[in-house]
Amino acid sequence: MKVKFLIYLFVVAGIISMTDNARAQSDGLQKAIFAGGCFWCVEAAFEKVDGVVAAVSGYTDGQKVDPTYQEVSSGRTGHAEAVEVTFDPAKVTYPELLTHFWHNIDPTQKNGQFADKGTQYRTAIYYFNEDQKAQAEKSKAELAASGKFDKPIVVEIKPAQKFYPAEEYHQDYYKKNPGHYKSYSYFSGRVPFIKQVWGDK
Repeated sequence: MKVKFLIYLFVVAGIISMTDNARAQSDGLQKAIFAGGCFWCVEAAFEKVDGVVAAVSGYTDGQKVDPTYQEVSSGRTGHAEAVEVTFDPAKVTYPELLTHFWHNIDPTQKNGQFADKGTQYRTAIYYFNEDQKAQAEKSKAELAASGKFDKPIVVEIKPAQKFYPAEEYHQDYYKKNPGHYKSYSYFSGRVPFIKQVWGDK
């Protein structure tokens, strides 16, 4: 019975996610979801992209409905910290967003990103349709073949699940707490890694 209930939750969550994306498309906008470790850093990275209308920190791909930060941080809900990106495809394409994603994570680190360890910090691309899936798989394959990394690319590519926005104090954290954000993003190892691998791109 428990297994059937969990399957039901995942199916419903997937339907809701697809409906949310269809609603965005009616305005000419599209959605994408990326998990790249600490959502403060991922949100900040995408908000700087021209054509991105909104980037929201939150939780996805877990079992509990409407989880809290404390619950997700425990690693027991199955969720990943993620960012839901709403973008204008006339200004920025999905493949361009994928490239931006690769340039802001360590795609070879499993179940964590830099100093943050745990499944809640795993990396993943959550697609809303078959086009996004194909583009994500193509982009991942190209990165793997590029020789940029000497370890396997472990980023998952999965169907979009229900996305739960995180608490308000997490939104735009880099703007609300610039000093702490700058210190965290550097000493966690993210900023040095990105500069070493990608330079000033």
